[in-house]
Amino acid sequence: MMPYRPEPFTDFGNESEESRFKQALAQVRTQLGREYPLFIANKTVDTKRRILSVNPSNFNQVVGSVSLADAVLAEQAIQTAYSAYATWSGVSLESRADCLFRAAAELRRRKHEFSAWLMVEAGKVRAEADGETAEAIDFMEYYGRQMLQLAQRGERELIGMDGERNRLDYLGLGVGIIIAPWNFPLAILAGMTTAALVAGNTVVVKPSSLTPVIAIKFVELLRNAGIPAEAVQLLPGSGKEIGQYLTAHPLTRFISFTGSKDVGLHLHELSSRQVPGQRWLKRFVGELGGKDAIIVDRDADLEQAAQGIVASAFGYSGQKCSACSRAIVHRDAYDAVLKRCSELAEQLMVEDVQDPSCDMGPVINQSAYESILGYIHIAKSEGRITAGGSAARGDGWFIRPTVVADADPGSRIMQEEIFGPVLAFTKADDFEDALRIANFSDYGLTGSVYTRNRKNIERARDSFAVGNLYINRKCTGAIVGVHPFGGFNLSGTDSKAGGPDYLQLFTQPKLTSERL
Repeated sequence: MMPYRPEPFTDFGNESEESRFKQALAQVRTQLGREYPLFIANKTVDTKRRILSVNPSNFNQVVGSVSLADAVLAEQAIQTAYSAYATWSGVSLESRADCLFRAAAELRRRKHEFSAWLMVEAGKVRAEADGETAEAIDFMEYYGRQMLQLAQRGERELIGMDGERNRLDYLGLGVGIIIAPWNFPLAILAGMTTAALVAGNTVVVKPSSLTPVIAIKFVELLRNAGIPAEAVQLLPGSGKEIGQYLTAHPLTRFISFTGSKDVGLHLHELSSRQVPGQRWLKRFVGELGGKDAIIVDRDADLEQAAQGIVASAFGYSGQKCSACSRAIVHRDAYDAVLKRCSELAEQLMVEDVQDPSCDMGPVINQSAYESILGYIHIAKSEGRITAGGSAARGDGWFIRPTVVADADPGSRIMQEEIFGPVLAFTKADDFEDALRIANFSDYGLTGSVYTRNRKNIERARDSFAVGNLYINRKCTGAIVGVHPFGGFNLSGTDSKAGGPDYLQLFTQPKLTSERL
């Protein structure tokens, strides 16, 4: 088998690739507005209640109408997954890994098609969509190989003892609940789902109600790759109705969640309670967001820093848990970096993501749109607007990239996760002061430091309380197998998705010791 290498991004400057991408986008447009049933226990289920998915770049355009599950269907789904566990966990791990490799190959062949769905349902510009599709391919390729290595490790790494043969087998846990977010509805969904499956678990997948069509397309791809329909149950539905029901269910063995801090804390609490019929401690694997900071030292390359800040803050309209929302700049460099970031932000073109000239697309829905504009209103009293500060024109949920100067470290715009294109600047007296401000947060996901000072680089490595620290580069764009991803504090359980330790979260090691 070839060693794992990350999937390359598409070169849209290549005329052939550009032509294929346009064809895929045109094909997806012909499928908009279709109705999608549920598939539970390999049976088609149509429901009266439905989720209407709309294009965030054009809220008058329906992407798809999806049947909405309730608690009764959730019970059917988890019972089906529970019954399927004995069979699926008995499949050889080599065969399970092969399913992931086949799915990755099919997704690679259909890369532009899935990227087009990400554009119309999740509002991603083409480069962001292409990067996400590549990441989904990477997760499957990487976790398939990691499972094979984990199996070898169980016998290889134990200390030998005369007269005995000892080994560890990494077994599946049971039924897992996969609660996926809307901001990476393909990549994160793929990573959480296939990690659990390749480890021998069965899953009930609850996608975001904002991006259900992408989830349907992906689960169809898994089934076509050989994963039994009973092993992966897809259950679009309300988080309050379905997510909580499944989390509290006695047959649930683990919950893998990516989403907001408040929801994650509530599900973590639910998962910790034993209920009648439950014979294990449930595991909770959570990624709960961030309030990520970039520190700029006085001796940094200021142009490089400004470019990195703007890319981190406004990529995907600031709707990444790793997005930079706080710029903490040494007072000697503050004015120059603020001015340059404001200029770069004003140059970004905000429009329908299907326009190739688009730099930044919409936010995901009306609720997010109103919430972000509310924070911009707050920012006008907590700081000084130097770029953006308002909605943008169009029939989508467009907001101009907004830069806020002179924010107090304790202000709401410096402390609360806005999850939109709003970047707050604050001044630091020195590097120690910058670290203090950066660590003054409930979160600890990603962070960056721009400096030429080796002593300060080492100081940040020791003391910047984040799970992913980047030096002289942006704080977004983790690559599977290269940058294992997960955060400290209330950013989650620091699970390090896309890293060598991740699969162990979905397995239980069993020792067998045989006297010879």
